[in-house]
Amino acid sequence: MRSRLTPNSIVLCACLMVRGVVPSSHAADATAPAYPDHSRLLVYFDADNVEIPIQSTADWQVRRRHILAGMEQAMGPLPDRANLPVPSPKITASIQGDGYTRLTISFEAEPGDLVPAYLYLPTGLKPQERRPAILALHPTGPAGKGIVDDQGPRPNRGYGKELAQRGYVVLAPDYPSFGDYANYDFASDRYDSGSMKGIFNHIRALDLLAARDDVDPERMGAIGHSLGGHNAMFVGVFDERLKVIVSSCGWTPFHDYYEGKIAGWTSDRYMPRLKDRYDLDPSRVPFDFYEVIAALAPRAFFSVSPEHDSNFAVAGVRKAIPAARAIYDLYGAGERLQVAYPDCEHDFPDAMRREAYTFIDKFLEHKPAQKVP
Repeated sequence: MRSRLTPNSIVLCACLMVRGVVPSSHAADATAPAYPDHSRLLVYFDADNVEIPIQSTADWQVRRRHILAGMEQAMGPLPDRANLPVPSPKITASIQGDGYTRLTISFEAEPGDLVPAYLYLPTGLKPQERRPAILALHPTGPAGKGIVDDQGPRPNRGYGKELAQRGYVVLAPDYPSFGDYANYDFASDRYDSGSMKGIFNHIRALDLLAARDDVDPERMGAIGHSLGGHNAMFVGVFDERLKVIVSSCGWTPFHDYYEGKIAGWTSDRYMPRLKDRYDLDPSRVPFDFYEVIAALAPRAFFSVSPEHDSNFAVAGVRKAIPAARAIYDLYGAGERLQVAYPDCEHDFPDAMRREAYTFIDKFLEHKPAQKVP
């Protein structure tokens, strides 16, 4: 089965790279001021470090640039992508599932680095038809991308397969150090954090999807649980081609993460600078999740934040959502920010996945053609 790339698709993808993606730290102000309280979203600091109230979306864009700069200070810079070709997938296996074909592929994120992934093609695609597409990011676990195919040890994680059954084109890449990407060496790459490497890979995954002639590049979303939940948020900040983002058990502000004990964020897989540069002090970290959510506005964001999540405390979520809603309201897009608080632990139960899928359907203007999960 071929990958359906056309010359026109390649041109379109190149244009989207310029339009929709923050190309690198060159676009974010590397000398952005420090914000002592990241929850105060309706202000920004000018070049003289004077606090200015945010009264318009143009004002907000100043603060948003500072947020991206803060993320790059913690994660390292987003590399330039100007001369990279559209990823061309290499197919190594194909299976027929219930309502989809699942291809095992790899694609070149950058020279010499092949990212393993599953690519799901829904049954019933018509010639010239363009479907919405989903980037399905897996949680922590040795099975990597297999987890979103229901191959992991825990139930309630098969959202990649389920969204394909719902009629979406779905791409589920392995995160570095998991699945068929298990031997990835963070120490020898060019990145200052695994988080930024993940962002780069996921942008390249969207490049691949946007270039396909069975995908509508104006209707792309991302979903993830836990590790995949915050990675969906991170790539959503840097790539505005994503129109809807769903995060299950993916975040809480740093002061609320194990009562401010943020060492869990500091492995090579995540952000070592939180230890090496910011001394594990959440008050010194140059960004926080209040800002990450607000930086997604006015695009649709749905958070599944369980009442008993031991990883990401719900108390922090309850503080951050109203703060971020002020920015959504600035855009007149308050209905695009939604959160659910299920009575469970660190999980993505059936009812919540169905609610998430309905949310995605709404904002990507997709109507499932059959009875689906």
